[in-house]
Amino acid sequence: MYMPLHYFDLTPETRGFMAAELDLDIASPEDDRPYLSNFLSDAGKQRWVSELRRAIDSGDDRSLAGEIAGGGFLNSHYIQNRKTGPVQAKIPITAPETLAEGEFNRYYIRAICIQAAARGEEILVYRARSSSSPRAESIRLEGATLDPQSVLADLRTNPGIDSALGLPPGPNSGLSARLIASN
Repeated sequence: MYMPLHYFDLTPETRGFMAAELDLDIASPEDDRPYLSNFLSDAGKQRWVSELRRAIDSGDDRSLAGEIAGGGFLNSHYIQNRKTGPVQAKIPITAPETLAEGEFNRYYIRAICIQAAARGEEILVYRARSSSSPRAESIRLEGATLDPQSVLADLRTNPGIDSALGLPPGPNSGLSARLIASN
């Protein structure tokens, strides 16, 4: 059963900043914004932004995953690039949760960064979902404080892929960020 992330600071103010960040990506002249996973079907790509916005406005990663899993959002296969060359691979059964969590969390972290920067504070990396076997990278980041302006710039520059600063540290890491003052 899917366990969504626990977002400590998912307030109306945070949701407003998340929506503004989505609008920033929509207005971007770059083709990769907002991020459209190669797991998404053509119909899923058409509906992605509106469903992401709905989750930002009043839902979370669980509600977004439910919409994605509802049918027609995902391809059955995708092209996976391997060292030996491209191969056709089946979309993982966990794709709705992975995509929803990853993208909702990225906009959430961007919003947290904006708020922390305005307060002159750092952000705190925390475990937003328990894990019985966390990755070494996740363990290293958990409890770290980071410069919000650097993380924000990193997430804006690297949509939908691993960020240079490693937050979040890959899909399904269970990590997010929060305002230090909310501790």
